[in-house]
Amino acid sequence: MIIPKELPAVGDFVIIKITKIMPHGAYCRLTEYNMDSYLPISEVSSGWIKNIHEFIREGQQDVAKVIFVDPEKRSVDISLKKATGKDKKDKINDYSLEKRAEGMVNKAIVASKQEAAKDALTLELSKHAKTYNELVNAIFEGKDPLSSIKEKEFKQALYDLVAKTIKPRTYTVAYSVDLTTTNTKSGLNSIKEALMEIEKKGVEVLYMGAPKYRLMATDSSYLKAEEKIKFAQDILEQHKNLEFSMKSIKVQAPQ
Repeated sequence: MIIPKELPAVGDFVIIKITKIMPHGAYCRLTEYNMDSYLPISEVSSGWIKNIHEFIREGQQDVAKVIFVDPEKRSVDISLKKATGKDKKDKINDYSLEKRAEGMVNKAIVASKQEAAKDALTLELSKHAKTYNELVNAIFEGKDPLSSIKEKEFKQALYDLVAKTIKPRTYTVAYSVDLTTTNTKSGLNSIKEALMEIEKKGVEVLYMGAPKYRLMATDSSYLKAEEKIKFAQDILEQHKNLEFSMKSIKVQAPQ
């Protein structure tokens, strides 16, 4: 959050650090809110717990779900067992992206020598986005969320940092193809022509040893990459003297 909330809401996932373990629960620091919360022993793990120290330790950092909030007393209860592995992974990813985006904003403030105006800038930024990551993503997508910002040096510094730091994400799909011809005279030429047409559509063609080929397409989304493969399939179907079968294969992630 550009302007942090005073308290989390019930159902929120929060980053915690266990600071003190008691016989029937533990006190935890909420990293994003700079306040303490309570973790009841019944919310540590499913099933009966004989010794709480077998499940958690002081200094442990984790992700928990908020299950109770008393705004007047600024009291918050949390649960570890109600946060699934996916919940934790998503929260940590969101938190990491938010801290990275906040870091870029702070670097832009320093680079443009606007430290004295940081509070005013932060307030102005909050009018354009709820989170730093939302702001940075808008800039990355070519939008101009800071059109009303008067500090041009800061704006340019931030836009330059975003362009330098964030690289476009790409997705690759691959298919194995068994490709043969029913025409013994001109069939080979038909295969060559079809594969050349496919390459012009932005699909990489790899010869794996007759009659096997591999088609690979890369784009900014899986849908767009799959669309390229569909173009390749249409081209093969247009060559009536060709017979083929296609099968999706897993693409090995880069090392």
